[in-house]
Amino acid sequence: MNTEITDKAITNGWVLYDADCRFCRRFAHWAERSLTRRHFRLEPLQTPWVQQRLQIPKAQLLDEMRLLTADGRCLGGCDALLQIAEYFWWTWPVRQMARIKIVKAGLEAAYRWVASHRGCASGRCSTHLYPQATAIRIGDWGPLILLVVAALFVRRYMAPWQQMWAMALAQYAGFKWISFRAARDTATSPSPLPTRSRLWGYFFLWPGMNAATFLDARRRPARTNWNQWAWPIAKTIMGVILFWFVARLVIRDEPLIGGWIAMIAMILMLHFGVFDLLSFAWRRRGVCAEPIMLRPLAATCLTDFWGRRWNRAFSDLANHLAFRPIRRRTNPVIATLFTFGFSGLVHELVITVPSGGGYGLPTAYFLIQAVGVLIERSRVGRRWGLGGGVRGKAFVIVMTCGPLMLLFPPVFIHHVILPMLSSLYRI
Repeated sequence: MNTEITDKAITNGWVLYDADCRFCRRFAHWAERSLTRRHFRLEPLQTPWVQQRLQIPKAQLLDEMRLLTADGRCLGGCDALLQIAEYFWWTWPVRQMARIKIVKAGLEAAYRWVASHRGCASGRCSTHLYPQATAIRIGDWGPLILLVVAALFVRRYMAPWQQMWAMALAQYAGFKWISFRAARDTATSPSPLPTRSRLWGYFFLWPGMNAATFLDARRRPARTNWNQWAWPIAKTIMGVILFWFVARLVIRDEPLIGGWIAMIAMILMLHFGVFDLLSFAWRRRGVCAEPIMLRPLAATCLTDFWGRRWNRAFSDLANHLAFRPIRRRTNPVIATLFTFGFSGLVHELVITVPSGGGYGLPTAYFLIQAVGVLIERSRVGRRWGLGGGVRGKAFVIVMTCGPLMLLFPPVFIHHVILPMLSSLYRI
């Protein structure tokens, strides 16, 4: 038997990758130290002893990465990644979700899509179904991964509410970079380069994620009037009053209610106030920056609420990163579940990880929203009139507000929001 197979330092297995793939090589190099610490060894699939041991036809050998465990099992693709994830504590939410069959199917579809779009240097794993510009590259996702890992690493030195903001900023910066790279790759030619001021403005003075629209100087926004500024200013002032005065008074006697008032005030102040003001300011300068919140109370169905009206920055991003890629490879049901599950995991990092409890509840909230969307689109939903009108509005309110305690569980209020308010209010 080969010395590689009997290596006593290997207790968990060999991670096998395609050495002809530039993306695979870079990822293997990036992950090598973490895997070595957990007693894994990386080996190319092209290694002679690996090919001899696996006995997989060459036409299928490089279809996916593989894990050869120390006890002789061979796992491939998504199953291999989930097995490796068992040795990383911060993957717990993903591993728990993967126990659900429909979520596991979505993860497997996502892996297959990534594998077929990984942009191999040899061209072996390239695809002609979609433009090469849509390939997921480590240069796109690397900053997000590094920033999130860094936020997880430094959390031990921070208060929980500081951890929340650090994770939120890490995700924001990482997703900003991904959206910028996607816009650059898919830009039509000839496309003028954005000015330096517009580029810096996109990264630091605009919360939206639609870089292609914002940075394209050829696009012209709808006309705005100065009197349109009045309502965002009023909402900002209202949010400030709720946050600094009302919540401050209520929190002394009813901490939980005071925490909820403070959260509502922050959403009103930022998402409906400051972000709207930034939208008007950019549009006055001729930049196409549509509002982040597009009158969500006017939504007549759940699909309209999540897809077009509530937090369009994240909905645009989720559509680009999750829904469309999965939809191409599977079907709308799996794509919808996966997209809302992706949103749940993003919120888990900001809400439950700093809280130290309530794991899985935000993901459950968004999966409930996914089920609501699927019911709304079903034959029964259409028969009940859930896609519009008064019934549609009622369905939106029940589905979004009813399970809010899952999205913001009491442990989050007590461990994160209330300590933050106590620090700010000095009480």
